[in-house]
Amino acid sequence: MATTADFRNGLVIDHKGGLWKIVEFLHVKPGKGPAFVRTKLKNIRTGQVVDETFRAGEKVEEVRVEARSLTYQYNDGQHYYFMDNETYDQLTLTGEQIGEGTDFLTENLDVTVAFHGSDPVEVRVPQHMNLKVTKTEPGVRGDTATGGNKPATLETGVVVQVPLFVEEGETIRIDTKERRYIERVKS
Repeated sequence: MATTADFRNGLVIDHKGGLWKIVEFLHVKPGKGPAFVRTKLKNIRTGQVVDETFRAGEKVEEVRVEARSLTYQYNDGQHYYFMDNETYDQLTLTGEQIGEGTDFLTENLDVTVAFHGSDPVEVRVPQHMNLKVTKTEPGVRGDTATGGNKPATLETGVVVQVPLFVEEGETIRIDTKERRYIERVKS
């Protein structure tokens, strides 16, 4: 058991019959009344995000999750196949189990999979990745007064907004959490 004093970002708790990860929390001490903790919780299985308030000192059940490094192999249209880097066991997951991370999976990508017992509960792709631009419209020369952006399709099929100077065939670094362009990568 943990109390609200033990809250930290990334902590997984058992709350209302499900596994929830603390995304944000704030201890509040009002001038009148007892202290409390405002949290933003994300359901590990469904991805649903909710705001929840706990009384200061309230006990919650902390869930231990084990993180293992796996390598993404391929998908067959329905399932995604991963290999454990230590035991070489194969793990098969569906797109729903992986969540938004499916947009960034490339062959031989190392990902972190969190397990609750033997049940995979979360797949974490690297926060920053270098991906190749496969399709984008050419930027108009001199059209930089507005600092505009244009859509670009990456090698995984995901579309992100990039600056006008980015061209097809270039490799760019993106933030997978915010789905945004960071910089061009020199090859």
